Amino acid sequence: MPFWKCFYHAVWATANREPIITSAVETIIIATIQHKSHDLNCRIWAINSIADHIHIAVSIPPKLSPAEWIRNVKGLSTHEVNGTFPDLPSAFKWQTAYGLLTFGEKALPFVTAYIQNQKQHHAEGRIQPYLEQTDEP
Repeated sequence: MPFWKCFYHAVWATANREPIITSAVETIIIATIQHKSHDLNCRIWAINSIADHIHIAVSIPPKLSPAEWIRNVKGLSTHEVNGTFPDLPSAFKWQTAYGLLTFGEKALPFVTAYIQNQKQHHAEGRIQPYLEQTDEP
């Protein structure tokens, strides 16, 4: 197996930024993304969401493109949420766009802390706009 260290910060939002990620929905999303990532040999360093978007710090092996990982976890988490909560006011969907940043291992503590404290950052208005972007300005 080749040596690799590839770190990504991924962020994407619900369709139309609908604030539908409740704590119950978040539990399903996180468990599904962690499970699928494990199956794809990806390591989740941090994962957290607020009502309308999710952040993930992940290491993805070079044999898998980040776009393919995102497609897999977005698709499966959508399927699982809709299967678990068929009575949501509208079907759960992610937006098609996403934000993806690379970072070095030295930045891992900063990125994981930022993700772990998402709810606090948003509640206090202390977000880092470049870490929240999900599409081109």
